[in-house]
Parts: sequence; C-alpha cells; structure tokens
Amino acid sequence: METLVGPAAVDLEEEEMSQEPKEPRLRDTPEDISFEAAVNTIAFHPTQDILAAGDLDGDVFVYAYSCMEAGNKELWSSGHHLKSCRDAAFSCDGQRLFTVSKDKAIHILNVEDGVLLKRISKAHSTAINRLLLIDENLFATGDDNGVLKVWDLRRDIAFLEMKNHDDYISDMLIDKNKKMLLTTSGDGTMGVFNIKRRRFELLSEYQNGDLTSISLMKRGRKVACGSSEGTIYLFNWDGFGATSDRFALRADSIDCMVPITENILCTGSMDGVIRAINILPNRVIGSVGQHPGEPIEQLAKSHNGQLLASCAHDLKVKFWDISSLSSVVVDDYRKRKKNKQLKSLSQKALGGAEDFFADLREETPVDQKEKSQKEESDSDGSESD
Repeated sequence: METLVGPAAVDLEEEEMSQEPKEPRLRDTPEDISFEAAVNTIAFHPTQDILAAGDLDGDVFVYAYSCMEAGNKELWSSGHHLKSCRDAAFSCDGQRLFTVSKDKAIHILNVEDGVLLKRISKAHSTAINRLLLIDENLFATGDDNGVLKVWDLRRDIAFLEMKNHDDYISDMLIDKNKKMLLTTSGDGTMGVFNIKRRRFELLSEYQNGDLTSISLMKRGRKVACGSSEGTIYLFNWDGFGATSDRFALRADSIDCMVPITENILCTGSMDGVIRAINILPNRVIGSVGQHPGEPIEQLAKSHNGQLLASCAHDLKVKFWDISSLSSVVVDDYRKRKKNKQLKSLSQKALGGAEDFFADLREETPVDQKEKSQKEESDSDGSESD
C-alpha cells in the first residue's frame, strides 16, 4: 500500500477533516416547525421542552423543541379528531393533553405515547371553540353558540352548563383562587361565572366588535380583553360591568394575546404582527415577531418564560425570544411621536433589534422641546393604576 508523504498527505488530511460532521449550531430560538395544514392551536408543556399543535384537519402533533440547529423532533401525532382541532392544553402534571374540536368532542391523550385515554363524544351540541383547565379534576369548555360547560373528570359529567352569551366563546380564564371564571365572546361582552357557587354572575357592557381574548394583569387587579376592532379594554377586578380604560392599537384586530409579566402582554393580529404591550401606562413597546401578512391564530409562552410560540395561516409554528421583556420598565411619561415606526424587539422581528431600549429612555428637555410640535396621542385614555 502506497504511503503518501509531503504536500499530498497534507491535502488528504485536510480533505478528511472537511468531511467530518460539523457540530450543531446553537440558535437564539428553535427553528420554525412546518405543517401540511394551518395550525389553530399551540400549547407548551408545563415543565419540559415539549410543544403540542392542533391543525385544521383535526390532527394533533407533539414535538420536542430545542435551540440546537435541527434540534426539533416530532414525538408523535394523533388523528382522532374528525374535524378541526381548535384548542389544546396540557394538564398541570404534564402527563395528559386535552384537546377540543369542531367535531364537538373532547379528547384526553397520554403525553408519553399519544394513546387516547378518554373521549367525550358530542360534549356540546355545536362546535367547541375553547378549553380551560381549572385544576387536576375540573376543566371548562366553550362553544360556538355561547354555551359554557364545566366538567368533573371524577364523574365524567358537566356539572355546570350555562348559556349567557349570544355568540361564540372566544377565550376564558380563571382566577388564582379557582373561584371566578371569566369568558369573552363574539357578542362583545365579558361573562363572569362563580364556579364555587355554580352560578352566573353578570355580563359586562357591550363593547365594539367581538371580544376575542382575555388576560389577567397587575397581580390580578386588572383584566385585559382584546377585540376585533384592535382595542384593548381594561376592567377592574370586582368592577366587571364597565371598562375602566381602553387602549386602541394601530392594528386591524387583536385576535389573541398572552400575558408575559404582570405589566406586559403580547398580542397577535390579523396583520401578522406580534406586539408587546405595556398595561398602565398603556404603551406599545414594539414588535416581537411576525408572520408576514398571515393572521395569527394563537400565542403561547414556554414553561421557563423565555420563549413565545405563534401559529398562523402560513402553516408554521414560530418561536420568539422574549427573555428581554421581563426587564422592561415603562415610566409614566408618555412619549409621543407622529408616524412612529413599530420598534423591533428581536433580531428575528422585521427591522432587526437596533437599540432595544431606546424608546424606554427618558427624553432630555431639549429633546422634548424639539419634538413637542409633532406629538400625537398613542392612547385614547390611560388611567393611573
């Protein structure tokens, strides 16, 4: 066997080294996950780096996600639903995955292997739109006709059924005491239900457009509701009848939202932009990311609070780094600019991440004087907290 020496040996050695597999690159966020049908709902596992997604065909997919390049891995998929899967949620212990569908059924799946543990067929008389897990035994569902049901897994029945909305139930939340359940509806109202006493309490005043989403803010003292008109309506806790404040965004709609901190939430809109919003003082902080030109269906925050996931009509689930939002502090001074461009809050957001905190710094008196003639309101009324 001929032994190579000199320059030929060096060339061969370099060639062999170039063929060695490269180590995976560490990314700021996991790579996008692509699907064959539009994804309606996403949910993060409460303790592990696992994401569930339900699509328009009724299929449910569970992925392990990672910030390593090519690190996302499909764990299993389920095609039990006959029609679109509209909402999904992991149990508190992370062992079960609950899903609801346009086919009026509720499914409970084993997270480890995707085995169907329980099916409640014809759980509603019409398509189920929303799902809310209350504790290890109780969960609530809302349908297209405005019917709310609260279920007890120990008895396999809905012990509470009420119809107080005239249109679909778009979102739900429960307070930390697991007593008051709030709903938003396409009829433009927020509903208040006392789960402990099993009774309906009241409906809010009618707002413009559909109420599409709801979040608990300010350590439970404020309730924020998004609307199809692009306005966030604020309610005081125990003052649910009428709004205490409202904040109009420069967006066609607010289709979904998720709280990030006690003061900041992220919204998804029909224009495909994910906005970070500070509540009281009401301020648009900037853009977290986008699905260009594609309506955003749902947002979800990871178990460690570092990532935001979004799904839209572009058949993708995208991940966004929101770790910086936890350190943002917005003061009461309202800086106003005419035709202000939405600031990018990450490298993946359109426009890059140039000087993230620039809009949060106080202006000098000289700066204020120079811009005083260009000011316009960025909110139609912000109350003090």
